[in-house]
Amino acid sequence: MKDPKDLQVVIIGGGLVGSLCACMLGNKGIQVKVYERRDDIRKSKVCQGRRMNVVLSQRGISGLRMVGVEEETIEKFTTPLRGRILHNEDGRNITFKTDRKGRHHYSANRKDMNEILLTAAEKNPNIKIFFKHKFLSSCFKTGNYQIQGPDGELIEGTADLLIGCDGAYSSIRQQMLKMPRFDYNQTYFKDGYIELCFPATETGQFCMEADYLHFWAREFGMMTALPNTNRSYTVALFMPFEIFEQTNTPEKLIQLFQENFPDAIPLIGEEKLVKDFFSVSANPMVTIKCSSYHVNDKVLIIGDAAHAMLPFGGQGMNAGFEDCEILSELLTTYKYDLREVLPAFSKIRHKDAEVACDLSKNIYTIMKEHTTKKYIIRNKLDIFLNAIFPKSWILLNSEINFSKMRYSQCLARKSAQDKILSNLLWSLMFIGFVSITAMMAIF
Repeated sequence: MKDPKDLQVVIIGGGLVGSLCACMLGNKGIQVKVYERRDDIRKSKVCQGRRMNVVLSQRGISGLRMVGVEEETIEKFTTPLRGRILHNEDGRNITFKTDRKGRHHYSANRKDMNEILLTAAEKNPNIKIFFKHKFLSSCFKTGNYQIQGPDGELIEGTADLLIGCDGAYSSIRQQMLKMPRFDYNQTYFKDGYIELCFPATETGQFCMEADYLHFWAREFGMMTALPNTNRSYTVALFMPFEIFEQTNTPEKLIQLFQENFPDAIPLIGEEKLVKDFFSVSANPMVTIKCSSYHVNDKVLIIGDAAHAMLPFGGQGMNAGFEDCEILSELLTTYKYDLREVLPAFSKIRHKDAEVACDLSKNIYTIMKEHTTKKYIIRNKLDIFLNAIFPKSWILLNSEINFSKMRYSQCLARKSAQDKILSNLLWSLMFIGFVSITAMMAIF
């Protein structure tokens, strides 16, 4: 067995996944250096990069607990999500509970969570964090690497393991593209998004029913609103880029909202809506799949660097946190032998990560189908069957959010259930048709 104290690990990226990974490895006694391209977010009131809230489910909570972040702390910087509320075009609201058993997940501010993890990492004597340090290159055979410091100086070093936690546009992965037999697929989603905000009311209360994800599913796009601890809502408006480009005047914007999201206008106010909408540009969304996640026994990519996914379903951060937990477990299982650990990680994680990417895209379609009677009936039937057969008939949303069942297993069981349900419905229709035909023949 190798002594973890002898391992030198360099993590590129000090975001959510990078800081959690550092905490897990540091707790094992491994010497960790984290290089983050941006400045320390704790020094800035404005969050650099994405501000869209993250959804914290059981997979993510499990990772946080491993580094000592307890339930009490989680509740301080999150807001419970007990379900979803659909705002229909006709003004009616329909509530969908997150879980039949009353369990819930959480809405969390990305910056708040990152600050907590960075602070936890800094308290660990085995971890050193360097901000404004840009990754330049590395040798995947020797572990040598080059970093550009804040003043442009060249920093060189050697690591036993280099872990890329540097997001969807990963510099580590970019270098891996040059390696033979490295598969890579990048797909941009047809819609873009901008972020808005529904402020708290004048009395400091939520402007809509609290503890729910609110969403407006429309034929051309969708709008979502996630609650914050300060009683505001972080809003994401998803539309085709063409519609963003066509909505180029305040009048067109107000008309768009009056026709599609009329109940949202008084929540944000016309003046603030116009100001916020035209102060930003639509952001793209990308799905990234690749294989393998490692090179030799020197390099590994995890989180968005390995499997960037769409925000629908809220599994991006949770899948990244689960990566950290699996890596930690494999280090223990294989006694810190990186020649065994890294191939095992790629083998175990690849299928599940790709399924999670596909699910995130499918959930966008499913959320838009919430308005159809077919979906509502199918959803109620699923809940009914789960109540009768709780161990054999799963609810996909519950298993993804409140269990640690592998993503691929969740999807396989759901697909099998859908076939059973379809066959059952067709059988009932056939029996009904035969019965009606027989009755007509008699009379």
